Amino acid sequence: MPGPLFWHRRIRARLSGVILAAALPLATLATLPAWAASTLSAWRFSREGVLELRTAPGVLIQAFYEQGQFGKGPRVWIDLPGAPQRTRVIPGSGALHQVRVGRPGPDTTRLVLEFEPGTTLDPAQLRLVGTSIDRWRMEIGAMAAAVAPLGEGSLEAPPTPSWRPQAIQSDQATWPPAGSVDTTLPPASAASLPDVPRGRYTVVIDPGHGGPDPGAVGINGLRETDVVLDVSLQVAQLLQAKGVKVLLTRTTEVDVDLPPRVALANNSRADLFLSIHANALSMDRPDVNGIETFFFESSRSRALAEAVQEQLLSVSPGSPDRGARPGRFFVIRRTVMPSALAEMGFVTGSLDSPRLADPAFRRRLAVAIANGLLRYLVANP
Repeated sequence: MPGPLFWHRRIRARLSGVILAAALPLATLATLPAWAASTLSAWRFSREGVLELRTAPGVLIQAFYEQGQFGKGPRVWIDLPGAPQRTRVIPGSGALHQVRVGRPGPDTTRLVLEFEPGTTLDPAQLRLVGTSIDRWRMEIGAMAAAVAPLGEGSLEAPPTPSWRPQAIQSDQATWPPAGSVDTTLPPASAASLPDVPRGRYTVVIDPGHGGPDPGAVGINGLRETDVVLDVSLQVAQLLQAKGVKVLLTRTTEVDVDLPPRVALANNSRADLFLSIHANALSMDRPDVNGIETFFFESSRSRALAEAVQEQLLSVSPGSPDRGARPGRFFVIRRTVMPSALAEMGFVTGSLDSPRLADPAFRRRLAVAIANGLLRYLVANP
């Protein structure tokens, strides 16, 4: 499958420009009205040549590079939704000529870093990476470093959630549809989930992949990232309804590196960590299906993986049990609390893929995962 970097060519005026990796959609966002405020909350360019941004959570953000010609230096610019209240030019120093905050359209903010003529930038090294749901970082390099750091706003402000929990209702969705042999399965409902002391536990849910890294792509173009984000958000809602504090490593289609996912869990002193994924094999092997949950070494992590695995299997009749078994994935090796990584089925599997593509079945998976996590907490207070 493609890696996280995609490169395309475009012509802008008479200059050749390379769209950076972040020019591909890194998040989903409904179109903002023309009067919407800028989603750029803060920015900073350090003396080491690192650009950092804080934005509203869950925005579509694009980054561009343009080579300098005709007496002008190279420039890098970022486009974000929403218009700034005012345009402005901030003088730079050293290799950084100036920073401009502009309004190229009625609903767009453009942050431009323009460098002095003769400054050399390597576009192959420029990558805008989301480090959390509302933080972004681009290492431009020592050649572009300014003598003095520049910036506006506070990068340290706490993030605000890009989604709001909805009321959990006892829906009557079933899988498979009515009339099939599996209608004896209980409805996908939150009503029967175990109770735990409210406010006592913190759980980190990690939707795998995201942004330019869709993870596995399976039958009919089913993308892993779409499946796991939907399920993860629903798991979070279910746990919150039970009084559990939930942190998500991402809540939108954004590229989050593995170390920040681990850091979020470890720094929050969470009680549990679960990374949610969907599996894949060759498209030539639709016969391979099944559910598996991985843990790393500790007995408590094994118990967590077994609890999640058992509940996932209970709502997936016919899907092979591939077991709760040891794994060496980064996010479960480096987290310090009981951790597991669940593979909910194969997007390339003839049995699993249609289920994973079905919203009603994803709801059932979310209830199963929440059930497994809560059962673990009850058994391991």
